[in-house]
Amino acid sequence: MTKKKTDIKGFFKALPKNIFSGFVVSLIALPLGLGLAMASDAPPISGVIAAVVGGVLVSILGGSHVTISGPGNGLVGVILVAVATLGLNGTYAAIICSGILLTLLGFLRMGKLADFFPSSAIQGMLAAIGLIILGKQFHIMMGNQIQLDGSVDYLLAIPSTVIGAFSYDHSGFTYAAIAGILALGIMIFYPKIRNKYFHLIPAPMWIVLLSIGFSYFYELVLQQPHPVDPAYMIADIPTGAQIISDIPTPDFDLLGSFGFWGSVLAITLIASIESLLSIKAVDQLDPEKRRSNVNRDLKALGLATIGSGFLGGLNVVTVIARSSVNVNNGGSNRSSNFAHATFLVIFILLFSTQLTRIPLPALMAILVYTGYNLASPRNVAKIFRIGKEQLLIFSTTLLVTLFVGLISGILAGVLMTFIIHVIINKDLELFIKNWSKPNVLMFKEKRGGLHYYINVKHYCTFLNFYKLKEKLNAIPESEDVVVDFSLCEFVDHTVMENLSAYQDVFHKRGGHLELIGLDLHGTESEHPFALRRLIPGIPFLTDNLTKRQTRLQDIADDYKLNYEADVKEDTEVLDGFRYFRTKRIEKIYNRLFNKDASFAVFDIHYSEGEFIAKEDVRTTMLHIKFDHQIPEFTLDSEGFLERVYAIAGYNDIPIDNHSDFSKRFYLLGDDPKLVQDYFTDDLVRFFESNTYYHVESDGISLLVFKSQHTAGVKEIKQLLDFGKRLSKIVVREEALQA
Repeated sequence: MTKKKTDIKGFFKALPKNIFSGFVVSLIALPLGLGLAMASDAPPISGVIAAVVGGVLVSILGGSHVTISGPGNGLVGVILVAVATLGLNGTYAAIICSGILLTLLGFLRMGKLADFFPSSAIQGMLAAIGLIILGKQFHIMMGNQIQLDGSVDYLLAIPSTVIGAFSYDHSGFTYAAIAGILALGIMIFYPKIRNKYFHLIPAPMWIVLLSIGFSYFYELVLQQPHPVDPAYMIADIPTGAQIISDIPTPDFDLLGSFGFWGSVLAITLIASIESLLSIKAVDQLDPEKRRSNVNRDLKALGLATIGSGFLGGLNVVTVIARSSVNVNNGGSNRSSNFAHATFLVIFILLFSTQLTRIPLPALMAILVYTGYNLASPRNVAKIFRIGKEQLLIFSTTLLVTLFVGLISGILAGVLMTFIIHVIINKDLELFIKNWSKPNVLMFKEKRGGLHYYINVKHYCTFLNFYKLKEKLNAIPESEDVVVDFSLCEFVDHTVMENLSAYQDVFHKRGGHLELIGLDLHGTESEHPFALRRLIPGIPFLTDNLTKRQTRLQDIADDYKLNYEADVKEDTEVLDGFRYFRTKRIEKIYNRLFNKDASFAVFDIHYSEGEFIAKEDVRTTMLHIKFDHQIPEFTLDSEGFLERVYAIAGYNDIPIDNHSDFSKRFYLLGDDPKLVQDYFTDDLVRFFESNTYYHVESDGISLLVFKSQHTAGVKEIKQLLDFGKRLSKIVVREEALQA
C-alpha cells in the first residue's frame, strides 16, 4: 500500500513536467500528422486523428512508460498502395483489420516478433521506406504534382523536377517550390543553430508558424492573395463537429480478396516492427531504465488502430522521434502521451482554419528530410563497416522492397541472411539442427554476492536470439552478468548489436554485462557489431591465428622476437609489482619475447575485486627484466594516482633541476633518495620527450603499459619501440655508474 501511495505521489509530482513535454511533442506531432496523412493520399486530419486516439488509448492501456504514439513514417508506402488499390474507405477497413491482428499478436505474446528479423534487413527496409517517402514527396516539395507508376519512377524523375523547378509558367508553382526549399533549409540548418531560446520551438513548428505568418503578411500588409497556387495549399481542415459528422464508413466489400489481405498483412507487419523496435529503443532512453510490457503495448496499439480506423484515422504505432523529444523534455510517464493528444485536440478546435494557410510543399519538406535520414548514405557506410555480408543483406532488402513490395523485401532479407549464415558455417544440416536446440543455459552463484552466468552453445543468430533475450530480461540490470560464448561456434550481427544495447542498459543501471569467450572467433571487420565465427582447431595454436594474431606474428618477425599465442600459466614474474597487489592475474597470452624472455610484450587478463565488485580487465603490457638491481618506483602522469597514494601517505618525489618533470609526472618510491639518484638527466629527458606510460619497478624489472584495454597493432609497435629505447638507456646508465 505504501508503494502504491508513493507511486501516485510521484505521478502527480511529475505531472507538470509531463504536461509541458506533451505540449512540446504536440508541436511536432501536428505538422507531422498532417504531412504523413497527405503523403499517404489520405485526408490531412486522418494523421491527427491517429495521434489523438493513440495518445489517449495507449497512455491508458499501454505497457510502456515514455513512448509517444501516432502515425508512423514507415507506413506511408503501404498506405499509399492500399489507397490506390482499395480506395480510401477500403483502406480504413484494412487499417481496422490490421488493428485486430495487432491486438491478437499482443494476446499471443508475440512481442518477440522483432527478434526474428535481422538488423541489416530491418535497416534495409527502413532505408527503402525512406526512399519511397523521399521520392513521392520531393516532387510536391518542388511544386510538381506528378503521377507515376512506382516508387522507383518517382526517384528517377527527381533530376527533371529539380531542373524544371523554376521554369514553371505559373508563378504560383514557383512560389510553391520556394516555400518547399525554404522549409527544407529550416529542417537542415535547425540543428546547427546554437540558441536555447530558438530551440524551444521544434523545427517543424517553425515551418508552421512562419508559413502562417507569411500568409497573414500578404493578406493584411500587402493586401494581396497568397502567392502559392491554391492547388498547393492544405485543403480545409474540418472542425470538431465536422469531424464527427464526416466519420467515414469503412468498406469491407473487398474482405475476401487477396489484395485486401495483402495490404492488411503489410500494414500489420510494418506497424508491429516499427512499434517494437521503437519501444526497445525508447526503453534505452528512459532515465529510469524501466522495461516496457511489449505485449501489453501491442494490445493497446491494436485497439487504438481499430478506433482510429473507424474514426477515419491512420494506423497507430510507437514513434521513436517524438518519443525521443518526450524524454529530452522531461517526460517520465504515460501522462505526457495523453497530454500530447489533448493539445492536438485543442489545436484542431481552436486553430483549424489557420492550418489551411500552410503550403503543402512546406509540410512535404519535413517528410523529405525524414525520408533522407532513413536512407542516408551514412547508414549505408555504417552497414559496410560492419561487414560486406551485411551490406548484401541490406541491399537485397532495399531493392526487393523498392521493386516488389515491403513484405517481399523483408522476407528476401531474412532469406539472404539465412543463406549467408549457412555459407559461412558450411553445413546446412548442422546449422538447422543446432538452431532448433535449446542453446542457452543460465545459473547464478551466491557467495558474498550474486553473479549470473549465461552459457551460449552452438549457434546464436537472429532466429534464436529470443532464448538469450529471455534470460537477460529475467535479470535485474543492477546485477553482474557474464555471457560466455566459448562453446558458441557462430554469433551473428543482430545478436552483437542487441547485446551492445543490453550492455549500455546494465551499465546505466549500475550493473555489468560482460561478454567472454569471443577471443578465438574470427570476424570480417573490426566493427564491434560484426558477426563472429569460431575458428576450428585447438585454442591458441600458431597455425590457427586470428587476424590480430597474424599481425602480431608479423611484428615479432620485424623486431626479431619470438611469438607465442598459447596461454602462459607461470605469471610469477609479475607478482612483485605494486600494481598487482590487489589484483588477480587470470592469464597471459599472445607473447612477443626475446630469447631469454627478459623483454616481453603480452596481452593480459586480470581482475579486481570479487563477486559483485569484480571487474575483469584485458590490456597489453611490456615487461623488461635486468641482470642488476634497480630502485623500486612507480611513475605516472601527474594526477593519475596522486589522490589515491596521497591518502595512503605517499608523496611525489621531486627531481632536482627538473621542475617541469616534477609537474608533469607523479613519482613514488620507498627510498626517495635512491630513486632521485637513479633518475639521471638522460632518463628524465627520455620520459619528458615520449608518450606517457605507466612505468613501475619491482627492483629487478620494469612493467610498462598505457591503458586498460587490449592494444592495437600500432600501439604495440609504439610500446615495443618505447621499451627498447628505455632498456638501452637503463643499461647504459647502469654501466656508467658501475
